[in-house]
Amino acid sequence: MAYYLVTAKPIRSKLDNLRKWLDSGEIRSMRPFGNALQMGLDNARWKSDDVAIWEEEDYCVPPLAQERAAVLDEYFTDLNVQQVNKGEGWKKIEPLNIIWESND
Repeated sequence: MAYYLVTAKPIRSKLDNLRKWLDSGEIRSMRPFGNALQMGLDNARWKSDDVAIWEEEDYCVPPLAQERAAVLDEYFTDLNVQQVNKGEGWKKIEPLNIIWESND
């Protein structure tokens, strides 16, 4: 298992739909990655005005392959990953604003 600091540009016109999908619990129920993806997206931060950032646990090669196919590529562009130690990414981005707080 590996951990990644993920950056991606959200498709702003689709963020409300993504939030509804997260709230429905459907993403959490996706196997095998749902819990990790739900946690990452629920706590995603704004790195800048147009780039979101979060830490993600993943087992795929290439990283986030299943997550991209099922969810991420529909709601984000320019996705990049950087391997980190567990929790290191969250510590780094903790002071940043959660994307959902400024989207409500």
